[in-house]
This record gives sequence, C-alpha cells and structure tokens, in this order.
Amino acid sequence: MNNTNDLIEFQELISDFEENETICEMKQYRHHYNTNCYEHCKHVAFYTYLLCKKYHLDSTSAVRAAMVHDLFLYDWRIKSEKSPRLHGFRHPRIALNNAEKLFDLSPKEKDIILKHMWPITVFLPRYKESYIVSLADKMATMQETVDYYKHNLKIQKLYRYAYVFLSLLIFRIF
Repeated sequence: MNNTNDLIEFQELISDFEENETICEMKQYRHHYNTNCYEHCKHVAFYTYLLCKKYHLDSTSAVRAAMVHDLFLYDWRIKSEKSPRLHGFRHPRIALNNAEKLFDLSPKEKDIILKHMWPITVFLPRYKESYIVSLADKMATMQETVDYYKHNLKIQKLYRYAYVFLSLLIFRIF
C-alpha cells in the first residue's frame, strides 16, 4: 500500500464484514491450500482495493463484493449434500444468494459476485470492477499457491539439512 491512509480506508471498507458472524464462519472452511475462505476473500479484497484505487474505479462496491465473492460455507473438497457438483461453476450463485441474505447489494456488487469466475463462467462481466475482482481472485489464488509451495520447500530443506546433520553425527559416533 502507498500510505497509512490507504490502510485505514481499506480497513474501514471491510470492518462490517469482519464483525459479521456469517462472514466469520468462512474461517472454518479451507479454500486454497493453507488459506481459508475468509483469508482468501480478504486477500482478493485487498488486491481489488489497490487496483481500483490505481485505476480510479468504484473501490467501495468492488471491495464489498470481493469480501463475499466466495461466501458458500462448505468445504468444496468433501462430497456432501451441501457441496454441489461442479463447484467452480455453481458457487458464484450460492455466494450471491448467501450475501443477499446478509447485505443490501447494488447491481454492480451482484454482477461482481456472479462473474468473479470469468472466463470459467461464460457470461461477460458488466462492470470494470467485475473484471478487477476476477483478476484479483486469480492473483490471490496464485499468491496463496506460491506461499504454500515456498513453505513446503523450506520444510523439505529443513528435513534435508536435519538428515545430513544426523547422518554426520552418527558417522562421527561410529
């Protein structure tokens, strides 16, 4: 972020969501690797905020929609009645339905939530902010993936060094 004012503004934009019990439920569901749905939505909202500010777009609507774009409240990896087949295609509608129960959404916010999986979902986004959230969603997913593999690589290196150290220690003993 460029400055403290940006951080304060971003925090103000998401404060209603951080206090909402249903939104906080997203913390229970793993999403990408070690990231839960809530953290993922917050990452997407952050990237969305930065991009909208840079391009002078409606950051308020975009960030609000980004915070609930994956409000589906189930673990999509586990097959159950709650987890529909073809999750990637169906969850935007589920997220929108859940968000509409909690918040009064503008047409722009609805479009953003419904179209955040574009181009997987074939209908074109109607607003520039919809494209931004779709892009931010991909950026956040890629960053979460990289973080996961970097973390695992560090652990693998640690094990390798521990193995070498223990091997040297054992050979010195004998």
